[in-house]
Amino acid sequence: MLQRGSYGIAYDCDVLVIGGGIVGLSTAYAITRAAPGTRVTVLEKERGPARHQTGRNSGVIHSGIYYRPGSLKARFAVRGAAEMVKFCAEYGIDHAVTGKLIIATDRAELPRLHALVQRGRENGIPVRELGPAQISEYEPQVRGLAAIHVGTTGVCDFAAVARQLADASGAEIRYESEAVRIDRRPALGVAVRTGDGTVVRARVLVNCAGLRCDEVARLAGDEPGVRIVPFRGEYYALRRPELVHGLVYPVPDPAFPFLGVHLTRGIDGDVHIGPNAVPALAREGYGWGVVRPRELAATLAWPGSWRIARRHWRYGAGELRRSVSKTAFTQAVRRLLPTVTEDDLVPAAAGVRAQAVLRDGTLVDDFLIREAPRTVHVLNAPSPAATASLPIGREVGRRALAALAGT
Repeated sequence: MLQRGSYGIAYDCDVLVIGGGIVGLSTAYAITRAAPGTRVTVLEKERGPARHQTGRNSGVIHSGIYYRPGSLKARFAVRGAAEMVKFCAEYGIDHAVTGKLIIATDRAELPRLHALVQRGRENGIPVRELGPAQISEYEPQVRGLAAIHVGTTGVCDFAAVARQLADASGAEIRYESEAVRIDRRPALGVAVRTGDGTVVRARVLVNCAGLRCDEVARLAGDEPGVRIVPFRGEYYALRRPELVHGLVYPVPDPAFPFLGVHLTRGIDGDVHIGPNAVPALAREGYGWGVVRPRELAATLAWPGSWRIARRHWRYGAGELRRSVSKTAFTQAVRRLLPTVTEDDLVPAAAGVRAQAVLRDGTLVDDFLIREAPRTVHVLNAPSPAATASLPIGREVGRRALAALAGT
């Protein structure tokens, strides 16, 4: 139902959210919970929710152990993990709190493992240190010099969570509605035209477009100061899932926001191995055969892309090698799981991480939320955003309602 503002403009909604992934839907849910009666519309260009990052990740409810104390990632992941378990229990969504092992397989990794113990404690996460014999008690087929056990890690079906958020929010969800033009006027509001020519008018806009959030920001007339550089994460399924009982991770390299190839027993009992991290040739480039020249050219035109390549070419070369060589990928897995063979690995669906990169080549390490007139932009929300989606949604919703109050 249209409502007219003080300038006689007929608004279709109070808050318009672009993006029907878990962050956009959590934002809609948070707004309607905090301010009942607020009219929220969500535009999603796909035929249903959670078709990209949300529905293509490993399904892990992260504990928050990796993230810098005091950062949004640390605070929201720790809080969000507990809330996600409660949300799944409330709505009957499949989930399990399994705990996970982070394993050092080389002496050079031991200082980083000990640093994770300290970081976990600073973030309020219970951590137990293990020796080789104790590793075998959790995972008989896994080998390592030392490990830590993080008890608050779990798994769930994030796509089901997104669907529930859509249903429970009371928002109007418009699928197959891609935003192609945005006209924002600070004194009046925001008008968004979709691909089929429909115009949606709102008082406030929220940009949760994930892989396309920087493009949406520029459509709204804002320079985000970052570009999304897509990294594809490739997975295999384990033909012998009985080899892995739970979740097994390597010690990550702190120079990168990627966690390395890990073993994940999902809520369905299948075990997935991955992901690696290779440049994607399109925003939604889920395979080497998906190439979109305009999107690739935009990535290459961003100075930060070349600076990443120069700074981290050795790391990138290793990831590319594991992408094109199943043998190399298997060798990486065997550091954790020595009994695995190439025949045990079956290709599985890939995902693409929407990684924000600064002009100087810095990979944005924390969630990034920025505001502009009548607008809130979520500009970096890769993993652990699914875990943290409920507190992220409340934070973005709080800012959107504050903008709404000022109109």
